[in-house]
Amino acid sequence: QVQLVESGGGLVQSGGSLRLSCAASGFTISLYAMSWHRQAPGKRLEWVAGMENKGVYTDYTHSVKGRFPISRDNANNPLYLQMNNLEPEDTAMYYCGLRFHKPDTLGQGTQVTVSS
Repeated sequence: QVQLVESGGGLVQSGGSLRLSCAASGFTISLYAMSWHRQAPGKRLEWVAGMENKGVYTDYTHSVKGRFPISRDNANNPLYLQMNNLEPEDTAMYYCGLRFHKPDTLGQGTQVTVSS
């Protein structure tokens, strides 16, 4: 059974940083592209970043490019999202996803709240 579990969210001031982690089980993560998504209150789910399975090619939505590098450690499982220079507009529930853009599976999410 495919399972994704996110962690690392929290409350942070504008300009601060957080690192999100995603632990995967039930499949061989090194064979799949992975991604991060977010959903703010009252808004649709938004794709944030994706990384192909070997960890070389990445892509980002425009609003986070240069601030939120995505990375992965296939040997030890996790997928990461380093979130730097956070803005109040980044406040959302963040989800780890299986596949590069449109996720087959999402985790339960971790809340990120950025205060101004």
